[in-house]
Amino acid sequence: MVQAELRRCFEHWGRPASVRVDNGNPWGSCGDLPTPLALWLIGLGIEVIWNPPRRPQDNGVVERSQGVASNWAEPDRCRNPAELQRRLNEEDRVQRESYPHGSFRSRLEAYPSLIHSGRTYSPAWERGNWSWEAVLGQLAGVMMPRKVDSSGKIGLYNDKLYVGWVIRGREVVVQFDEGTTEWVISDRSGVELCRRTLNQFNAEFLCQLPNK
Repeated sequence: MVQAELRRCFEHWGRPASVRVDNGNPWGSCGDLPTPLALWLIGLGIEVIWNPPRRPQDNGVVERSQGVASNWAEPDRCRNPAELQRRLNEEDRVQRESYPHGSFRSRLEAYPSLIHSGRTYSPAWERGNWSWEAVLGQLAGVMMPRKVDSSGKIGLYNDKLYVGWVIRGREVVVQFDEGTTEWVISDRSGVELCRRTLNQFNAEFLCQLPNK
């Protein structure tokens, strides 16, 4: 649902150059591997900036805008989510197009690029331009700890990789090899134990591209 809503926004406003996100699902994973949603955005050529945990002041503009939206739209007076969305849409339009900004009549007058980023997006554009190579580059060199479960497996991206019965219960380090597109599993001292391919981890899994 989040991916579908972002696609709708990108079609209307254009792709942003970057997005700043928090570390909660589905945006971030508190220092672990980038989430599928984040990798999809990266494949679209959008930089993903993860806000430091417990540092809302580093994202002050967004935090403040959410407070203004809440004050103006008055969620407690809305009878249902649809009414709240209508109010938010209207107050967003007023803030952007009507409310004075400095010496300008509105923010839109001060910043005409608010109407569209100038960066194309459509489902057809995505099918032809989404970059698997950008995703591989993002993962290259990332090292993450995992604990091998009682069946000799570790979890990665909604899948389980068998890494060995004899190392069950041990702490291992997982690293992505961009050249071979394999997951390299090593012990804590850096000795490689095995390599595995995550069959489910591919462009289709990340994009869930529309058929039309």
